[in-house]
Amino acid sequence: MNTHLSILSEVKAGNYKVLARTLTLIENDIEPSDAILRGLDSRTDVPVLGITGPPGAGKSTLVNAVTNHFVTEGKRIAILAIDPTSPFNFGSLLGDRIRMAGQFNHPNVFIRSLATRGALGGISAKTIEMVDVLKAANFDLIIVETVGVGQSEVEIAGLADKTIVVLVPESGDEVQHIKSGLMEIAGCFVVNKADREGADTFANNLKKIVHQGVKTIPILKTVADKNIGIDELCKWIIKPEIFDHHRKAFLFAEKAWKVIQHQKMQRVDKKRLREKIQAALKQNDFNIYRFADEFISNG
Repeated sequence: MNTHLSILSEVKAGNYKVLARTLTLIENDIEPSDAILRGLDSRTDVPVLGITGPPGAGKSTLVNAVTNHFVTEGKRIAILAIDPTSPFNFGSLLGDRIRMAGQFNHPNVFIRSLATRGALGGISAKTIEMVDVLKAANFDLIIVETVGVGQSEVEIAGLADKTIVVLVPESGDEVQHIKSGLMEIAGCFVVNKADREGADTFANNLKKIVHQGVKTIPILKTVADKNIGIDELCKWIIKPEIFDHHRKAFLFAEKAWKVIQHQKMQRVDKKRLREKIQAALKQNDFNIYRFADEFISNG
């Protein structure tokens, strides 16, 4: 049997060790990653749940509570946690994974962290590829958690079937962003840490903004670390989604664009690019656009 077919067979059988190694191959473009991706028969019926929101909103605690709910029902859950990356050393900040420490040894839970590697919104071609591998591994639900820093909310909507935007009562600035686009992305707003002062007022203000839109978006209140409001949220998560085929085509076009972009960019030697930039910056007439044109032409 071909190596990639053997790997895919183990992945589909639920072998977590092989799955973890496969994701490492995919993340780092190590052979036979290309053959694995092209051999995928991704199940489209595995729901992908996107969870995003600003730092400090309690997303990891919420993911932990949602995971607990579903594993008690015998469901198999995969969690892909997208971590912000330093543009200088490409290191990943994994501290908030500690909040999910209780899940690491659960036989029905698979957790993987992925550094964003400089993708502005946190969703890179690698995220798409790794989610597709997870889809082939027969999970009941795939959760993708990312830090909301503006662009990521838009991008995660292109990856997930349903998207939850997590806010806290102090999220005044994020409410301003809602007016300028988050409404299109959010399938549900969760006001977490709802036992804090001002939570009811914040939720009511959020409802007023949401009611100005063309679609009804539920607003749920949770206190994730106390497991309050989680049952109602999970009912929304498993509620069947009527998917717009035009939107689906648009989202798949966005996925294809990212994959094509990644493949084209693989030819760019980043180390050589930095060396050329360092030399070019010494010239008084340096212009980034002329530099890019020359680099593309000459390599």
